[in-house]
Amino acid sequence: MGDYHSRGGGRGHGCCPPMDLLRSEPMQLVQIIIPIESAHLTVSYLGDLGLLQFKDLNADKSPFQRTYANQIKRCGEMARKLRFFREQMTKAGISPSAMSLTQTHIDLDDLEIKLGELEAELIEVNTNSEKLQRTYNELLEYKLVLQKAGEFFYSVQSSAIAQQREIEAHQVFDGSLDSPLLLEQEILADPSKQVKLGFVSGLVPKEKSMAFERILFRATRGNMYLKQVAVDDPVTDPVSGEKVAKNVFVVFYSGERAKTKILKICEAFGANRYPLTEDVGKQMQMIDEVSGKISELKTTIDIGLIQRDNMLKNIGYQFEQWNQMVRREKSIYHTLNMLSLDVTKKCVVAEGWSPVFATNQVQDALKRATYDSNSQVGSIFQILHTKESPPTYFQTNKFTLAFQEIVDAYGVAKYQEANPGVYTIITFPFLFAVMFGDWGHGICLLLATLYFIFREKKLSSQKLGDITEMTFGGRYVLMMMAMFSIYTGLIYNEFFSVPFELFGKSAYACRDPSCRDATSEGLIKVRSTYPFGVDPKWHGSRSELPFLNSLKMKLSILLGVAQMNLGIVLSYFNAKFFRNNLNIWYQFVPQLIFLNSLFGYLSLLIIVKWCTGSKADLYHVMIYMFLSPTDDLGENQLFPGQKTLQLVLLLLALISVPWMLLPKPILLKKQHQERHQGQSYALLQNTEESLELEQDHSSHGHEEFEFSEVFVHQLIHTIEFVLGAVSNTASYLRLWALSLAHSELSSVFYEKVLLLAWGFNNIIILIVGIIVFIFATIGVLLVMETLSAFLHALRLHWVEFQNKFYEGDGYKFSPFSFALLGEDED
Repeated sequence: MGDYHSRGGGRGHGCCPPMDLLRSEPMQLVQIIIPIESAHLTVSYLGDLGLLQFKDLNADKSPFQRTYANQIKRCGEMARKLRFFREQMTKAGISPSAMSLTQTHIDLDDLEIKLGELEAELIEVNTNSEKLQRTYNELLEYKLVLQKAGEFFYSVQSSAIAQQREIEAHQVFDGSLDSPLLLEQEILADPSKQVKLGFVSGLVPKEKSMAFERILFRATRGNMYLKQVAVDDPVTDPVSGEKVAKNVFVVFYSGERAKTKILKICEAFGANRYPLTEDVGKQMQMIDEVSGKISELKTTIDIGLIQRDNMLKNIGYQFEQWNQMVRREKSIYHTLNMLSLDVTKKCVVAEGWSPVFATNQVQDALKRATYDSNSQVGSIFQILHTKESPPTYFQTNKFTLAFQEIVDAYGVAKYQEANPGVYTIITFPFLFAVMFGDWGHGICLLLATLYFIFREKKLSSQKLGDITEMTFGGRYVLMMMAMFSIYTGLIYNEFFSVPFELFGKSAYACRDPSCRDATSEGLIKVRSTYPFGVDPKWHGSRSELPFLNSLKMKLSILLGVAQMNLGIVLSYFNAKFFRNNLNIWYQFVPQLIFLNSLFGYLSLLIIVKWCTGSKADLYHVMIYMFLSPTDDLGENQLFPGQKTLQLVLLLLALISVPWMLLPKPILLKKQHQERHQGQSYALLQNTEESLELEQDHSSHGHEEFEFSEVFVHQLIHTIEFVLGAVSNTASYLRLWALSLAHSELSSVFYEKVLLLAWGFNNIIILIVGIIVFIFATIGVLLVMETLSAFLHALRLHWVEFQNKFYEGDGYKFSPFSFALLGEDED
């Protein structure tokens, strides 16, 4: 382990150290003592570097008790103003410039003043604009009322004049018989005795007009007259600013009490009232005045909008620079709040995790900060020794990142344990392809993936939907899956379920020309074996399914046993790396023996049967290996000495169970007693060796050793492994099941859709058949089957492979880095 650290420590001379995914980067806990005058600039430079994870040394203090609480509050207020500007720009359809036109350096205090002034100015412009817009909408409504209600008054007045003339004419010709009574004459002669009717006019929402009429009728007990006229187009409501369909109304009433009731009802229904005169001449004059005001207001509003847009465009040019600056400052002060202030208040103390290779880079950043801040005293950098478990840091690139994320979704690796991500890069797409083997579908998947890869620069800068973003993030995983699917598809010899003679002619032919639907027995071998993959003659024969089932089932077991053995071998490398001899002798060795005594032996039988062409029943061999181990194998014997070998393997499997269970808890108890009696001491070195020893013994060194607890824990692990060896091997049969399902679905779509449509000799039916085939292939085989095979491959890695060696109880290295700042930081 010391060699590893010395190697890791010397890798920081270049810009980027070489990637080493098998073990996480060696980490060190560092302490930096920074003079107070250069603290801000130091943290800023370390944020640019992005290779230091600060520890919170003020965890006992609330956010308001910390040193830089006021600065964070100021930054939060500035971020709020910037969010306000963004909302205003979004409403105006203005997008912030990706690059500022003028990259000017601005002080935080100056920026705070400038943002405050801009916000006040923008709020004032918005307030004035809203007032003008409301007045404009009110005038538009007023004009509608004048027009619609004016038409009503004009028509009523015209009919009243015509009626008066008719009455007068009637009185001249027939004055004696139908003359009015004395009272009527008196009323007509004396205007002061006529009943005065008042009226209220305005607009009411169309959907409320019926209810409005009913309430008016009930409130006035019918002593009113309502006239409503629908407005042709929806009008903008002055209060809400939304388009609403409205009716112009005029309510006639008698008496002050009725007026009061009508006004209250208008207010309740959100009806906007507008004054109206009975004089038609004055109405026309008012319409002209209102129209003049509307045109003036429209001009004023347009000028105001242009001014507002210009202001927002000017903000937009600098917006990204300001936003980035505020987010940086806020994150710097958040980090400064995590540092401990010295008693003298002349320096701050920082502690944090850093990769060993970054030591020189961190020290360079500290020197630059001291020089640039004109500090008289430099920062002090020192490495601390601790019992804490360091964070896990893997250096990934755009290709390996998605594979590492697959592993991290299960659990972040413990510090420097073997990383399954290295093997996942190959095994994950390969196991997917075993279930998705069709080189036609693989090519379709590859083309879709290449689209994302070739356009990754453009797409990475765009905001994509959830599903598209997830697909784009895993584009290299999909590419590997597609390439392996083409490979396994060539082995299965399936192109949309159709076989091709790509690597030569078939090795088999019919005995005579009449055999069409031949079984394998009706075929004779006429050439050398087909060089690569499944012979095309197997497809379409009656023995195709039994043959491919047998092949894929046995391949699944071989692949499963190989991957589980890889997992157990990795547990050996973990134990050796952490110098844990107990795990090597009492975990790795018995597990390897148990798995291979049973399923390693089964894999051997499968290979021997393939090589010899034997007809032995492997089910029978494995079952009676347990039930009757001493019986003769008879025709199921594959090689001499098989019976003796089976007895030895069975005995080894039985021995390995107590070997896993008993010695480890007993030896752990013995080690604990020796340590506490002073008979055994561990040397503490200056590398992470001491850390690992401390971690290994910390659970036992400071507490009472609970033998029963350790024994039960070991018992659970033993039972889990023994039962898991069977269930995990059976779980790999999903490779066979999904491969069969994919092949059969593909065959059904080809034969029952495409070939069936072709057989009708009708161009329309053929086109419909092709369309159905394309949509079925894309929807079912390229989307649903891809997702299904992906999830099954994921399960095989997480459960069957990783549980053999991977603890996954670490925590991820989260450095303070400006590059990782997202919008959420606001």
